[in-house]
Amino acid sequence: MAWHGEPLVGFDLETTGTEPLEARIVTAAIVGVRAGEPVRRRGWLADPGIRIPAQASAIHGISSERATAEGRPAREVADEIAETLTGYWAESVPVVAYNAAFDLTLLTAELQRHGLPSLSDRLAGRPIGPVIDPYTIDRAVDRYRKGKRTLEAVCVEYGVILDAAHDASADALAAVRVACAIAERHAPVAALTPAELHERQIDWYAEWAADFQRFLRKKGSPEAVVDASWPLRELVPTTG
Repeated sequence: MAWHGEPLVGFDLETTGTEPLEARIVTAAIVGVRAGEPVRRRGWLADPGIRIPAQASAIHGISSERATAEGRPAREVADEIAETLTGYWAESVPVVAYNAAFDLTLLTAELQRHGLPSLSDRLAGRPIGPVIDPYTIDRAVDRYRKGKRTLEAVCVEYGVILDAAHDASADALAAVRVACAIAERHAPVAALTPAELHERQIDWYAEWAADFQRFLRKKGSPEAVVDASWPLRELVPTTG
């Protein structure tokens, strides 16, 4: 059976900002999916330890006051998310995340910030994965399609219903359904094993980053650098 007919796990974070090395987790969801339907959901609300900017609250609906009153300590939340994800990887279940380089880098930065074992450490030193990122795959298989590549836009393209955008659980489930829809439309993607698809995405992401960097430099930003690492950016020491 092709990978999109096997069990998959959706993962999504809603955060305090858009820079994964600096932003903090506000909400998170991990959704087990079989045949396109959720069979298990787990969610978290964290107290990020910093004030949530108004523009971030406007997107995901969580205020600083609510996060402080109802959220669990960020250290505990990051640890539990990491344990849950690596538990699935240990069983060779692929983790699906839309724009995985953002979510997994942010989680890894949180683990580092709180002095917790990394994802790789929890897997006895082996690399994380397999990861399936519909954002990266869609850009590779339909490179010249016009329009936005947000999760909402790509859901429309592939006929996936997104019940509540920027709700972590809804986004995690939609990411899995989009990944499956891409595999249904593009047979070469479906034919890959999860491990092969993971490796292919490393190359696809690097190609996109190089193209985008060239574009930015031609448009007047001669020193622009686009990180080509996937599914994790390189971390730098963090404080606070």
